[in-house]
Amino acid sequence: MRMEGRETEPLAARMRPTTLEEVVGQDHILGEGKLLRRVIEADRLTNIILYGPPGCGKTTLAEVVAKTTKRNFVRLSGVLSGVADIRKICERARDELGGRGTILFIDEIHRFNKSQQDVLLPYVEDGTVVLIGATTHNPNFFINTPLTSRSLVFELHALEPAAIARLLERALADKENGYGATPSKLDDDARDFLAEICDGDARHALTALEIAMRSTPKGDAGVVHLTLEVIQECVQRRQVRYDKKEDGHYDTISAFIKSIRGSDPDAAVYWLGKMLTAGEDPRFIARRLVISASEDIGNADPRGISVAVAAMQACEFVGMPECAINLSQATTYLATAPKSNASCMAISEAMADVEAGAVQPVPEHLKNKHVKAIGSGEVTEYKYPHNFANHYVKQAYLTVPKKYYRPTEEGYEATISKRLASLGRS
Repeated sequence: MRMEGRETEPLAARMRPTTLEEVVGQDHILGEGKLLRRVIEADRLTNIILYGPPGCGKTTLAEVVAKTTKRNFVRLSGVLSGVADIRKICERARDELGGRGTILFIDEIHRFNKSQQDVLLPYVEDGTVVLIGATTHNPNFFINTPLTSRSLVFELHALEPAAIARLLERALADKENGYGATPSKLDDDARDFLAEICDGDARHALTALEIAMRSTPKGDAGVVHLTLEVIQECVQRRQVRYDKKEDGHYDTISAFIKSIRGSDPDAAVYWLGKMLTAGEDPRFIARRLVISASEDIGNADPRGISVAVAAMQACEFVGMPECAINLSQATTYLATAPKSNASCMAISEAMADVEAGAVQPVPEHLKNKHVKAIGSGEVTEYKYPHNFANHYVKQAYLTVPKKYYRPTEEGYEATISKRLASLGRS
């Protein structure tokens, strides 16, 4: 049996696929006719960066590529390996160039600093090794451009629940590496729950299954019965994939703000709930709400910024967990408010003009002190609007007039548009 001597290995390691056909998911890059599959099957391997969340199969895929192309497989860790390790392995690979070649797999390649990546580059460039790097971070930000430009970058997705369910069933049926030799029954609702709650992480799902199989006593018929209650206990609290300094942080806050901008309160509250559950600082969320209140709602509903600022103050005063309610109120208010980015566009355009060199002098009648116009005996007068009907008088406030603020017809801005039109400023 293949499992002999492997009993101490985690189930997730024992169940790693060994062929492309055994790989579950990632059809967008491994399906028939897709680029990565063509490259592997034609044995025209080039350097590859695999980018995706934990447990989606990056390491597994690298090992399958090595087995399929019959190349040597050497693994380094971006956390533990240094320059000396890189040089030693690459020089050994250079001595063995007459063979099938060497795949150098670097897990967490984003952990390599610039000097480590620079040492690796010549060996990658001259074909001494074929690099397969794995990272949970966006390669465009965390890996040097010289490496990414010499590599094919493939993004792997979190596994769908149906794919996770197939892996669970395979593990229970496999007599060599899984638990096929042990009579067991996994209830459908338990399987579906585990497939859903593992958040696309195959390793998480298989680890929970392993705990369940090892800790659940056999029933009267000698069968290990895995019910929903058993699986829920083994999983305990769902682990939310969210790193406050990494992609998960920025992607989630982006989805949150875009949901507010898109007037979808349900989606906005969901992303808010994900951030708070993962331990995000509520003050960070509150600051983004204050920004959104002016950037996306503006004068279409001037109360929006008051609600957002009040929520920010409530976060300081109340704290978690109760301030989640305040954040939810502000989120749903802003998401359902009429939208306008007119204020945002106005200041962006004005600042762009100033930065481009279109700096206008202050008109004489607007200066702090009334002065005589140069070369003239006349005094330029400032007209005090409150002395005129409707508290308005037409006069120049820019040397070269230009329109920046263009109110929409949404919410209160429709009223603003009418007022400006009545003043002849539309």
